[in-house]
Amino acid sequence: MIAEIKQRLLESGTKFALVEGATELAQVKDRPTALPAAYVIPLEEVSSPNSRATGPILQRTEADIGVVIILENVGSADGDAVTDELETVKNWTRRQLVGLEIGDADPIEHVAGEIIKARNGTVWFQHTFSVAYFEQEE
Repeated sequence: MIAEIKQRLLESGTKFALVEGATELAQVKDRPTALPAAYVIPLEEVSSPNSRATGPILQRTEADIGVVIILENVGSADGDAVTDELETVKNWTRRQLVGLEIGDADPIEHVAGEIIKARNGTVWFQHTFSVAYFEQEE
C-alpha cells in the first residue's frame, strides 16, 4: 500500500522533487537532499476482532498512513512569501490521495493534518490518511 501511495504522489504534475519512505525519513537531519519532499510512512494499524464464529479468520484492519511534507518557502527580499507553497502542496497531496482505491481496500480518507516542525527555513507538515481492508485466513 505504501508503494502505491508513493507512486501516486510521483504521477505527472507532481509537486515533489522526492518521494520516499520511513527509513529514508529517519536519515533526514535538517533537510532532505531535494525539496519539496514527501515521506510516506505507516503510522498505526488497528484490527477488529475476528468476524467469523467458525472457519477461517476474517478481520477488518484500519491503517493510518502519514505523508510528511518537507518544504521551504522562498521569500522576497523584504521577507514576504512569494507564494504560500505549503497550502498548494497540502491541497494537491490531499486531492491525489482522497478516494484512491488500492486493491480490495476501501477508498483512502483524510483524517488530519498538522505542522510537526518548523525550523532552519523548512516546514514539516504531516497529513494522516486512513484506509480499511480485510485480512482473511486462506
